[in-house]
Amino acid sequence: MSFIKEFKTFAMRGNVVDMAVGIIIGGAFGKIVSSLVSDIIMPPVGLLIGGVKFENLKIVLKKGYTDAATGQVTEAVSINYGNFIDTALDFLIIAFSIFLFVKLINKLKRKEDAQPVPAPAPTKEEQLLTEIRDLLKKE
Repeated sequence: MSFIKEFKTFAMRGNVVDMAVGIIIGGAFGKIVSSLVSDIIMPPVGLLIGGVKFENLKIVLKKGYTDAATGQVTEAVSINYGNFIDTALDFLIIAFSIFLFVKLINKLKRKEDAQPVPAPAPTKEEQLLTEIRDLLKKE
């Protein structure tokens, strides 16, 4: 089998295509959740705790400055824990959403699996034993 045919066979397998679609949808879903957290959830939370904007929460380790002689700007060094809180909340919402989605899928699969399986037809031995039992009952 040629390399191109082998690759085509691999790429067109259901699992690979399903995984690619899942990754694309997951990336888009991540952006939606990030926007939900930073644009909708965090502003009211910040307002409730005193008008705090989480992206402004940081610990400055070294202040930024501009050298007067050369005009060179040195950026501040800081620990941006407000961004970390936003990202952690993003993660929790995404993880919870995926948990609910997987739970729903598992529930639907269980319903498919729970459909009653018809009882197998009795074997010839069982039929003969049943006939013998019925004949003995008549006597």
